[in-house]
Amino acid sequence: MSDDFKRAESRDCPMSTCAAPAGSPCRTGKGKVAIQYHTARFRLVPQLAKALNVPTPAVRKPGSAWAELPRPANAGAEPVGHARLGYARASTARQSLDSQLDSLAEAGVTRIFSEKISTRATQRPELDKAVALAGELRASGVCVTLVVHEHKRLGRGIELATLAEELKASDVGLQFLTGELQGSHDPSGIVFTVLAALSGMEREYIRDRTLEGHESARKRGKTIGGASVADDHMLSMALHLREQEMSLRDIAARLVITKGKKKGQHPSPATVMRMLHEHDEATAPM
Repeated sequence: MSDDFKRAESRDCPMSTCAAPAGSPCRTGKGKVAIQYHTARFRLVPQLAKALNVPTPAVRKPGSAWAELPRPANAGAEPVGHARLGYARASTARQSLDSQLDSLAEAGVTRIFSEKISTRATQRPELDKAVALAGELRASGVCVTLVVHEHKRLGRGIELATLAEELKASDVGLQFLTGELQGSHDPSGIVFTVLAALSGMEREYIRDRTLEGHESARKRGKTIGGASVADDHMLSMALHLREQEMSLRDIAARLVITKGKKKGQHPSPATVMRMLHEHDEATAPM
Protein backbone atom coordinates (compact mmCIF):
# COMPACT_ATOMS: atom_id res chain seq x y z
CA MET A 1 0.00 0.00 0.00
CA SER A 2 1.32 3.49 -0.90
CA ASP A 3 2.20 5.83 1.95
CA ASP A 4 0.89 8.84 0.01
CA PHE A 5 -2.29 8.90 2.07
CA LYS A 6 -0.23 9.19 5.27
CA ARG A 7 1.65 12.14 3.80
CA ALA A 8 -1.63 13.78 2.77
CA GLU A 9 -3.05 13.25 6.26
CA SER A 10 0.00 14.81 7.91
CA ARG A 11 -1.66 18.23 7.46
CA ASP A 12 -5.11 19.61 8.25
CA CYS A 13 -7.26 20.02 5.14
CA PRO A 14 -7.45 23.76 4.28
CA MET A 15 -10.78 23.36 2.44
CA SER A 16 -13.42 25.14 4.52
CA THR A 17 -16.04 22.62 3.38
CA CYS A 18 -13.89 19.76 4.70
CA ALA A 19 -11.46 20.97 7.41
CA ALA A 20 -10.51 17.36 8.20
CA PRO A 21 -7.84 17.37 10.94
CA ALA A 22 -4.43 15.73 10.53
CA GLY A 23 -4.73 11.96 10.82
CA SER A 24 -8.19 11.79 9.25
CA PRO A 25 -9.25 11.40 5.59
CA CYS A 26 -11.00 14.17 3.70
CA ARG A 27 -14.78 14.29 3.78
CA THR A 28 -17.51 15.32 1.36
CA GLY A 29 -20.14 17.93 1.96
CA LYS A 30 -22.54 15.09 2.81
CA GLY A 31 -20.37 13.78 5.64
CA LYS A 32 -18.88 10.80 3.79
CA VAL A 33 -15.25 9.76 3.45
CA ALA A 34 -14.11 11.27 0.12
CA ILE A 35 -12.81 8.96 -2.60
CA GLN A 36 -9.65 11.07 -2.79
CA TYR A 37 -7.90 13.78 -0.79
CA HIS A 38 -8.63 17.38 -1.70
CA THR A 39 -6.03 18.90 -4.00
CA ALA A 40 -5.47 21.86 -1.68
CA ARG A 41 -4.53 19.42 1.08
CA PHE A 42 -2.10 17.02 -0.54
CA ARG A 43 -0.32 19.87 -2.35
CA LEU A 44 0.79 21.13 1.04
CA VAL A 45 3.19 18.17 0.98
CA PRO A 46 6.23 18.78 -1.28
CA GLN A 47 6.42 15.13 -2.39
CA LEU A 48 2.80 15.28 -3.59
CA ALA A 49 2.71 18.86 -4.89
CA LYS A 50 2.64 17.81 -8.56
CA ALA A 51 0.32 14.79 -8.18
CA LEU A 52 -2.96 14.90 -10.10
CA ASN A 53 -4.81 13.14 -7.32
CA VAL A 54 -4.19 11.09 -4.18
CA PRO A 55 -6.84 8.38 -3.74
CA THR A 56 -8.21 7.50 -0.33
CA PRO A 57 -7.10 3.92 0.48
CA ALA A 58 -9.55 1.12 1.22
CA VAL A 59 -8.46 1.12 4.86
CA ARG A 60 -10.19 4.51 5.21
CA LYS A 61 -13.41 3.08 3.68
CA PRO A 62 -14.24 5.70 1.01
CA GLY A 63 -17.95 6.41 0.82
CA SER A 64 -18.64 5.42 4.43
CA ALA A 65 -19.72 7.83 7.15
CA TRP A 66 -16.81 10.10 8.08
CA ALA A 67 -15.45 10.01 11.63
CA GLU A 68 -12.45 11.81 13.10
CA LEU A 69 -9.41 9.59 13.73
CA PRO A 70 -6.59 10.11 16.27
CA ARG A 71 -4.33 13.03 15.43
CA PRO A 72 -0.64 12.12 14.79
CA ALA A 73 1.62 12.91 17.72
CA ASN A 74 3.92 15.11 15.61
CA ALA A 75 1.17 17.11 13.90
CA GLY A 76 1.55 20.84 14.48
CA ALA A 77 5.02 20.47 16.02
CA GLU A 78 7.01 23.65 16.42
CA PRO A 79 9.72 24.33 13.77
CA VAL A 80 13.25 23.22 14.64
CA GLY A 81 15.98 25.53 13.30
CA HIS A 82 15.81 28.17 10.56
CA ALA A 83 17.14 27.88 6.99
CA ARG A 84 17.61 30.90 4.70
CA LEU A 85 17.71 30.10 1.00
CA GLY A 86 18.57 32.75 -1.57
CA TYR A 87 17.57 33.29 -5.21
CA ALA A 88 19.17 35.64 -7.75
CA ARG A 89 18.24 36.20 -11.39
CA ALA A 90 19.41 38.35 -14.29
CA SER A 91 17.41 38.71 -17.51
CA THR A 92 20.32 38.35 -19.96
CA ALA A 93 23.70 36.64 -20.08
CA ARG A 94 25.42 40.06 -20.24
CA GLN A 95 23.95 41.23 -16.93
CA SER A 96 25.95 40.61 -13.75
CA LEU A 97 24.59 38.85 -10.68
CA ASP A 98 27.37 40.17 -8.43
CA SER A 99 25.32 42.85 -6.64
CA GLN A 100 22.49 40.41 -5.90
CA LEU A 101 24.88 37.70 -4.72
CA ASP A 102 26.70 40.18 -2.47
CA SER A 103 23.47 41.43 -0.87
CA LEU A 104 22.28 37.87 -0.25
CA ALA A 105 25.60 36.94 1.35
CA GLU A 106 25.44 40.02 3.59
CA ALA A 107 21.92 38.96 4.62
CA GLY A 108 23.31 35.69 5.98
CA VAL A 109 22.16 33.41 3.15
CA THR A 110 24.43 30.39 2.77
CA ARG A 111 22.66 28.49 -0.03
CA ILE A 112 21.97 30.55 -3.17
CA PHE A 113 20.27 29.48 -6.40
CA SER A 114 21.02 31.74 -9.38
CA GLU A 115 20.31 31.85 -13.10
CA LYS A 116 20.34 34.15 -16.11
CA ILE A 117 16.97 33.83 -17.79
CA SER A 118 14.36 36.17 -19.24
CA THR A 119 11.40 37.42 -17.22
CA ARG A 120 9.19 36.03 -20.00
CA ALA A 121 10.47 32.47 -19.48
CA THR A 122 7.74 30.20 -18.13
CA GLN A 123 10.23 27.71 -16.66
CA ARG A 124 12.98 28.82 -14.26
CA PRO A 125 14.89 25.68 -13.22
CA GLU A 126 16.91 27.24 -10.39
CA LEU A 127 13.86 28.94 -8.87
CA ASP A 128 11.99 25.63 -9.03
CA LYS A 129 14.89 23.95 -7.20
CA ALA A 130 14.91 26.65 -4.51
CA VAL A 131 11.16 26.36 -3.93
CA ALA A 132 11.30 22.55 -3.89
CA LEU A 133 14.15 22.51 -1.35
CA ALA A 134 12.37 25.11 0.79
CA GLY A 135 9.26 22.92 0.86
CA GLU A 136 11.23 19.80 1.74
CA LEU A 137 13.09 21.53 4.57
CA ARG A 138 9.86 22.98 5.95
CA ALA A 139 8.19 19.57 5.81
CA SER A 140 11.06 18.19 7.89
CA GLY A 141 10.28 20.66 10.65
CA VAL A 142 12.70 23.47 9.80
CA CYS A 143 11.50 27.07 9.54
CA VAL A 144 12.43 28.35 6.05
CA THR A 145 12.70 31.79 4.44
CA LEU A 146 13.33 32.40 0.73
CA VAL A 147 15.46 35.55 0.44
CA VAL A 148 15.51 37.62 -2.78
CA HIS A 149 17.19 40.94 -3.58
CA GLU A 150 13.97 42.45 -5.02
CA HIS A 151 10.51 41.10 -5.82
CA LYS A 152 11.00 41.74 -9.55
CA ARG A 153 13.65 38.99 -9.57
CA LEU A 154 10.82 36.50 -8.95
CA GLY A 155 8.42 37.82 -11.56
CA ARG A 156 5.57 40.25 -11.97
CA GLY A 157 1.82 40.21 -11.52
CA ILE A 158 0.25 36.77 -11.78
CA GLU A 159 3.66 35.01 -11.74
CA LEU A 160 4.62 36.54 -8.40
CA ALA A 161 1.14 35.90 -6.99
CA THR A 162 1.22 32.25 -8.06
CA LEU A 163 4.65 31.75 -6.51
CA ALA A 164 3.45 33.38 -3.28
CA GLU A 165 0.56 30.91 -3.17
CA GLU A 166 2.97 28.00 -3.57
CA LEU A 167 5.22 29.26 -0.78
CA LYS A 168 2.24 29.91 1.48
CA ALA A 169 0.97 26.36 0.89
CA SER A 170 4.36 25.05 2.06
CA ASP A 171 4.45 27.54 4.97
CA VAL A 172 7.67 29.11 3.64
CA GLY A 173 8.45 32.75 4.48
CA LEU A 174 9.66 35.35 2.01
CA GLN A 175 12.10 38.25 2.40
CA PHE A 176 12.95 41.03 -0.05
CA LEU A 177 16.14 42.98 0.66
CA THR A 178 15.12 46.09 -1.29
CA GLY A 179 12.32 47.53 -3.42
CA GLU A 180 8.63 48.24 -2.87
CA LEU A 181 8.06 45.04 -0.86
CA GLN A 182 11.25 45.25 1.19
CA GLY A 183 11.07 43.29 4.43
CA SER A 184 10.26 39.84 5.81
CA HIS A 185 6.82 38.43 5.07
CA ASP A 186 5.18 35.60 7.00
CA PRO A 187 3.01 33.16 4.95
CA SER A 188 -0.01 34.28 6.99
CA GLY A 189 0.81 37.97 6.49
CA ILE A 190 -0.87 40.65 4.41
CA VAL A 191 1.57 40.50 1.46
CA PHE A 192 0.86 36.82 0.88
CA THR A 193 -2.86 37.44 1.30
CA VAL A 194 -2.91 40.28 -1.25
CA LEU A 195 -0.80 38.38 -3.79
CA ALA A 196 -2.99 35.29 -3.43
CA ALA A 197 -6.10 37.43 -3.91
CA LEU A 198 -4.64 38.95 -7.07
CA SER A 199 -3.88 35.46 -8.36
CA GLY A 200 -7.45 34.31 -7.67
CA MET A 201 -8.91 37.41 -9.35
CA GLU A 202 -6.77 36.81 -12.43
CA ARG A 203 -7.87 33.17 -12.72
CA GLU A 204 -11.52 34.15 -12.26
CA TYR A 205 -11.14 36.82 -14.94
CA ILE A 206 -9.65 34.29 -17.38
CA ARG A 207 -12.43 31.81 -16.60
CA ASP A 208 -15.15 34.41 -17.18
CA ARG A 209 -13.62 35.53 -20.48
CA THR A 210 -13.34 31.90 -21.59
CA LEU A 211 -17.00 31.17 -20.82
CA GLU A 212 -18.09 34.36 -22.57
CA GLY A 213 -16.07 33.38 -25.63
CA HIS A 214 -17.66 29.93 -25.70
CA GLU A 215 -21.14 31.39 -25.35
CA SER A 216 -20.48 33.87 -28.14
CA ALA A 217 -19.22 31.11 -30.42
CA ARG A 218 -22.27 28.91 -29.70
CA LYS A 219 -24.61 31.78 -30.62
CA ARG A 220 -22.85 32.01 -33.98
CA GLY A 221 -23.29 28.29 -34.53
CA LYS A 222 -19.66 27.39 -34.01
CA THR A 223 -18.55 24.25 -32.21
CA ILE A 224 -15.94 24.68 -29.51
CA GLY A 225 -13.17 22.10 -29.60
CA GLY A 226 -14.05 18.96 -27.68
CA ALA A 227 -17.78 19.69 -27.35
CA SER A 228 -18.78 16.62 -29.35
CA VAL A 229 -16.85 14.13 -27.19
CA ALA A 230 -19.30 14.28 -24.27
CA ASP A 231 -22.10 11.76 -23.77
CA ASP A 232 -24.66 11.01 -21.05
CA HIS A 233 -22.38 8.57 -19.24
CA MET A 234 -19.50 11.06 -19.19
CA LEU A 235 -21.79 13.80 -17.90
CA SER A 236 -23.17 11.51 -15.18
CA MET A 237 -19.68 10.57 -14.04
CA ALA A 238 -18.50 14.20 -14.14
CA LEU A 239 -21.44 15.27 -11.97
CA HIS A 240 -20.67 12.49 -9.48
CA LEU A 241 -16.99 13.47 -9.26
CA ARG A 242 -17.85 17.15 -8.88
CA GLU A 243 -20.06 16.19 -5.97
CA GLN A 244 -16.92 14.72 -4.40
CA GLU A 245 -15.40 18.23 -4.70
CA MET A 246 -12.77 17.18 -7.22
CA SER A 247 -11.03 19.78 -9.39
CA LEU A 248 -11.72 20.07 -13.13
CA ARG A 249 -8.26 18.64 -13.89
CA ASP A 250 -8.84 15.65 -11.61
CA ILE A 251 -12.32 15.04 -13.07
CA ALA A 252 -10.92 15.14 -16.62
CA ALA A 253 -8.26 12.57 -15.65
CA ARG A 254 -11.02 10.15 -14.54
CA LEU A 255 -13.10 10.45 -17.72
CA VAL A 256 -12.54 8.63 -21.02
CA ILE A 257 -13.86 9.66 -24.44
CA THR A 258 -15.86 6.82 -25.99
CA LYS A 259 -16.40 8.08 -29.54
CA GLY A 260 -14.82 10.03 -32.38
CA LYS A 261 -11.17 10.65 -33.23
CA LYS A 262 -10.25 11.11 -29.57
CA LYS A 263 -11.75 7.82 -28.45
CA GLY A 264 -9.80 6.37 -25.51
CA GLN A 265 -8.31 9.74 -24.52
CA HIS A 266 -9.17 11.97 -21.57
CA PRO A 267 -11.15 15.17 -22.24
CA SER A 268 -9.52 18.48 -21.40
CA PRO A 269 -10.42 20.36 -18.20
CA ALA A 270 -11.94 23.06 -20.44
CA THR A 271 -14.26 20.47 -22.01
CA VAL A 272 -15.33 19.27 -18.57
CA MET A 273 -15.94 22.85 -17.43
CA ARG A 274 -18.09 23.56 -20.50
CA MET A 275 -20.04 20.31 -20.13
CA LEU A 276 -20.86 21.00 -16.49
CA HIS A 277 -21.64 24.66 -17.18
CA GLU A 278 -24.10 23.73 -19.94
CA HIS A 279 -25.74 21.14 -17.68
CA ASP A 280 -26.12 23.70 -14.88
CA GLU A 281 -27.65 26.21 -17.27
CA ALA A 282 -30.07 23.64 -18.68
CA THR A 283 -31.22 22.45 -15.27
CA ALA A 284 -31.34 25.83 -13.51
CA PRO A 285 -34.83 26.80 -12.32
CA MET A 286 -36.51 29.40 -14.50
